Amino acid sequence: MNILVTGGAGYIGSHTCVALIKAGHTVIVADNLCNSKAEIIDKVKKITNKDITFYQIDVTDEAAVDPIFLKHKINGIIHFAGLKAVGESVEKPLQYYYNNLVSTMILSKSCLKYGVKKFIFSSSATVYGENTVPFVESMKLLLTTNPYGETKAMSERILTDIAKANPDWSLTLLRYFNPVGAHESGLIGESPNGTPNNLMPYITKVVKGQLKKLSIFGNDYPTVDGTGVRDYIHVMDLAEGHVAALNNLTEGTHIYNIGTGKGTSVLQLVKAFEEANGIKVPYEIVEVRPGDIAECYADTSKAKRELGWTAKRDIVAMCRDAWRFENS
Repeated sequence: MNILVTGGAGYIGSHTCVALIKAGHTVIVADNLCNSKAEIIDKVKKITNKDITFYQIDVTDEAAVDPIFLKHKINGIIHFAGLKAVGESVEKPLQYYYNNLVSTMILSKSCLKYGVKKFIFSSSATVYGENTVPFVESMKLLLTTNPYGETKAMSERILTDIAKANPDWSLTLLRYFNPVGAHESGLIGESPNGTPNNLMPYITKVVKGQLKKLSIFGNDYPTVDGTGVRDYIHVMDLAEGHVAALNNLTEGTHIYNIGTGKGTSVLQLVKAFEEANGIKVPYEIVEVRPGDIAECYADTSKAKRELGWTAKRDIVAMCRDAWRFENS
């Protein structure tokens, strides 16, 4: 199939492009490079030995999106493009609501206009709000704790309503957890522009001496060691989850958690990184970050049962691959 991957030069998007091409699909990428680099596309080409059509556009711009659908016979969309920093979303809510919701609506409009009926949306565990862990797809969604999470929940509602109004649509909402690690080649990984918002690139920049020490946001949560607990998943497991979802797309709306089903605290991840790579990570405890919750991990039984997908790589592999990427 010809798959349009929005945000395909980004961290998760680029790894998913690799997995899609490996599975025999043709990839067209649209990305405005606000948090990625054009060279990532060249690296994906090198890994896969396949060509990729790349459009440097903003998918909130309908006039820029339309020509892609006119030029290519798009069979499906995987929509990653969006702003994704929880803390920044609290500081800049309007920017997040505009970017993340308008992009979803523009792409949906294009799908209806050009008869594209397969849509996979990059959602997030943040849509569960402060529900009790482990999070299950059937849970009633509570008010999220930050604007970023709310844009994901609202996008889910928009897409679900469109699918209801168009019964021949095949919509899958993937609620994934905390991706870390990198492709085993070391060519692509998590490399955000500016100061990282996610934990693993923050750790690697500290270890490389680019940042002084790791800031851990709070140590008095009701968790195993007081630090926040998350479900860290290897980015290639996550990418392969998208391929499994694409291979199992059927009419209607389908929701899946994509995680490992295991919670790991920030300090446990730091220790795993130190053990995996033989390097100490200096850190300090700072104030809790606005919008964060204490625990977040998945019940992944539905994805295993219906998609035949389960995460294969452990936390040590995540840490080793992340460090290999930083040193490649």
